[in-house]
Amino acid sequence: MQVTETLSEGLKHEFKISVPASDLDAKAGAKLVDLKDKVRINGFRPGKVPVAHLKKVYGRSVMAETIDQTIRDTNTQLFSERGFRLATEPKITMPTEQKDVEELLSGKTDLTYTVAIEVVPAIALADFKTFQVEKPVADVTDTDVDEAIKRIADTNRTFADKGEGAKAASGDRVTINFTGRINGEVFEGGTGEGIQVLIGSNTFIPGFEEQLIDIGAGEMRTLKVSFPKNYMNDKLAGQPAEFETTATLIEAPQDLAIDDEFAKSLGLESLDKLKEAARERLSAEFATATRQRVKRALLDRLDEAHRFEAPPSLIDEEFNLMWNSVKAEMDSAGKTFADEDTTEDKAKEEYRKIADRRVRLGLVLSEIGEKNKITVTDDEVGRAVIERARSMPGREKEVWDYYRNNAQALAQLRAPIYEDKVVDFILELANVTEKKVSREDLYKDDDAEKTAA
Repeated sequence: MQVTETLSEGLKHEFKISVPASDLDAKAGAKLVDLKDKVRINGFRPGKVPVAHLKKVYGRSVMAETIDQTIRDTNTQLFSERGFRLATEPKITMPTEQKDVEELLSGKTDLTYTVAIEVVPAIALADFKTFQVEKPVADVTDTDVDEAIKRIADTNRTFADKGEGAKAASGDRVTINFTGRINGEVFEGGTGEGIQVLIGSNTFIPGFEEQLIDIGAGEMRTLKVSFPKNYMNDKLAGQPAEFETTATLIEAPQDLAIDDEFAKSLGLESLDKLKEAARERLSAEFATATRQRVKRALLDRLDEAHRFEAPPSLIDEEFNLMWNSVKAEMDSAGKTFADEDTTEDKAKEEYRKIADRRVRLGLVLSEIGEKNKITVTDDEVGRAVIERARSMPGREKEVWDYYRNNAQALAQLRAPIYEDKVVDFILELANVTEKKVSREDLYKDDDAEKTAA
């Protein structure tokens, strides 16, 4: 075997490899000998077929298999000897001229091919014991509990008829009958009777609920709206429509006493038990927010401590995934980059930076996990599948079967578990200090990110 490196630029390498025809012939001959005891050919007893005859019948296919296996074995040896960790699958370039292919398959010429690869750089891991990580912690206050219970009460509020001559206001519930038309024609799914609309809930098409303010029972109005450009029904998306609407009942929300009886209506023994349940739920939510903040801070620290050239092809792949998603969301919402106070070029630059960060962090976390023998067990993945199934009541078997029969979906479940285990490993070594914060401060960064997005 002769190997010549024809390219070495950063993480990209290319090699020209030549394997003598005699080596290929010897390997193919061994395969044919092995084949003697496995094939049945008319006119020959089992195991007595001459190799020369086998070569006439199976020679080309056996040589093709030999070439394929030789390329794989040669590449593996080459990469191993040079300590390469591949970022992507190697790109093999073979002879394509019919004459060259025929000579190769007939064993008359050497195997000559090129292999182009992109490698993962050597990563020097930081000393995680030097990491300083701040852990924001918020206590659940009585006010937090009261507000949570009030939100529960609002969702369980009852409504009562406002009476004759009353007009609808924001927060009222209006029962309507309607017929929708586009270009004067009634469209499928555009009619309804006895439909309850809570004004201000923003559950209907934008602009629909607001036009019901001041409507009275028995009154008919024509509501003019446009379906959102990202509406689930493509035939209606972005279309202007008119809804001939008649209100049949105007109801106002009623005060709901937050007491033991209210708690019992929710299946709890008393108001105190309801408060305990609300406090536990809020504590779990705060703990999740704390975890997210700590993890984000740790990833920022890892990013700062590990600056290296990431494989361009991996960055391109990550960027393309994000960019296609961004473009699809903007197209469906009918937005432009000008609406986001930027340009397409600037947006691409920012997302490419994000792609670079994600790839580098992924490689760093993988390196940490590999060097410290961090793994994800089948039991851990199984528990994640069960949690997914439980989150979709009535479809548990469907979810279970989906993951059982889909290796890629299981891998997508395994990845975040692995990442969290690596993060926990680093946090055990890092210097983590708690800082008491308010609920507002705990969620402040998340709110800012949502606004920016």
